[in-house]
Amino acid sequence: MSLPYLKEAIENGDQEKLIRYVRLHFGDGNEEAGRKEIDKSWIEALKLLLDSPETDREFIFDTLENKSPETLAHLYFSLHFHLLKRSGEWIHDGNL
Repeated sequence: MSLPYLKEAIENGDQEKLIRYVRLHFGDGNEEAGRKEIDKSWIEALKLLLDSPETDREFIFDTLENKSPETLAHLYFSLHFHLLKRSGEWIHDGNL
């Protein structure tokens, strides 16, 4: 899937093409594996918050308020890979 393909999907509002790309990318070419990779990062985040630990919410809100959308997108993917590493089931290198 090329960059023009993805840009066209965005222009046409074709979210299915975009999520398929993400699943294939995270799954190293296997869409089902990509779905599991996405689920693993959500599970790891949930496990960390189940006991309602004290967190630095000011940092989070300040970051969301004051950083560019592009920076936040990079942060999102970086957090995804970080949480996948915590799962112990790491299938790719996590380089963006």
